[in-house]
Amino acid sequence: MKVMDIQPLFAWAALEDSPSLGTLRRCLEAIPDGSLRQGLCLARGRGRDDYPVSVLWGVAVLTPLLRHASYDACLAEVRRNPALQRLLGLETEDDIPHHWNLSRFLDVLGHPAHLSAMRGSFDAMVSRLSSVVGDLGHRLAGDATALCARRGDTKRQKAETKLGLPQPAGGRKEYLDDEGKVTKVVEWFGYKLHLLVDVRHELAVAYSVTEPAVGDNQMIEPLLKQAQANLPEGRIESLAYDKAADDAAVFSLLHSAGIKPLIQNRALWKSEPERMLPGHTGRSNLVYDESGTLHCYDKVSTPMVRHRMAYIGHEPKRGTLKYRCPARHEGWSCPSDAQCNGERRYGLVARIKSDLDLRRFPPIPRMTKQFERLYKGRTAVERVNARLKLYWGADDGNLVGARRFDAMVGVVMLVHLALATTLARSGRGMIKTLGGTRLGPIAHALNEAIERERSCAQGG
Repeated sequence: MKVMDIQPLFAWAALEDSPSLGTLRRCLEAIPDGSLRQGLCLARGRGRDDYPVSVLWGVAVLTPLLRHASYDACLAEVRRNPALQRLLGLETEDDIPHHWNLSRFLDVLGHPAHLSAMRGSFDAMVSRLSSVVGDLGHRLAGDATALCARRGDTKRQKAETKLGLPQPAGGRKEYLDDEGKVTKVVEWFGYKLHLLVDVRHELAVAYSVTEPAVGDNQMIEPLLKQAQANLPEGRIESLAYDKAADDAAVFSLLHSAGIKPLIQNRALWKSEPERMLPGHTGRSNLVYDESGTLHCYDKVSTPMVRHRMAYIGHEPKRGTLKYRCPARHEGWSCPSDAQCNGERRYGLVARIKSDLDLRRFPPIPRMTKQFERLYKGRTAVERVNARLKLYWGADDGNLVGARRFDAMVGVVMLVHLALATTLARSGRGMIKTLGGTRLGPIAHALNEAIERERSCAQGG
């Protein structure tokens, strides 16, 4: 019997440690960089053209693709590999640029105009993938990670500040236990990379680079706008974040966008473990805790016993969360049954309007198994961060200046999507690498889309 080993659509485990020429070629053609290269050529003007823009751009992309730690290492491989030279359009070894040429090229690439062009390429790649992958963007998760960098001299800092590029600075993050005590402190010098990632496919759909002092909650709105522009309307169903996003403005933003928040709440109630529901008096036996979980009290028993109310579901048309008597729902006897339920066969029902407190009463309550299951998807961001930092060198820490750093991050994000596109274009079935043989409808659709883009670019 032959057992089929079916890989996922974006089979990140199938990435080769040393990509083949076919993989490199497919990755390069997957990046819609026509506008970027045209802008770089216009910026060069009538200056020296010893090393064409296409060659320098190709080396900049191949460096993270080949997982080299530096441009020197990538250029050394190009010098000893004639196949890579042909891939870059190099005719002789004298046409291979030097590392200082790449440094100057990164300075140019880090200009806001070219950074905007790279972001446009990123957005176009996400839109292309979302048009053929029907569930891309349904479940999103967000987080920020630390990236190390170095400052340039005073002259460089002033010039980059005039361009509106944030300068690297010191960052600090404290990890707290359940009691609020600091258990771990992480410090770095550099930037923060903010990401929104598809949970299932582990694919970034929006990103931003900021100073370390910028909070995660401050970046959710611009990231969400970028993601919504890249994805079909109404595609995003939920967004998972850690406690850093537990902010009233964030919940209001997601509520207005029709996105279900999956956000852990911060411990802010220091002196009271629970509160009465709004509009209820001391006679009522319904209370809620800081996370929004609803409880009822059995006042007949001595001492009084607290039970968690049975969550029935979210009622979108009413904008309410529906809870029911736990004894009636679960089929056990409660001494307070007569007092609470009276003659109602269904039992006591409580409907809580989410508008009372969007932070406390989201559409998916925190105490439910659904919340726990979906919130676990947030770990997808950590895996994407690990690939960006360890595989493709986003956390190199040796680049000097904001222009070079932002350019490098932009290239790495394009490489991330180029590899994702290449994975989706690969054959499905018994594959351990990217050399599969059977193409599915998504692979065919991507091939046709890329061919159309290349034809339009050549025609233009």
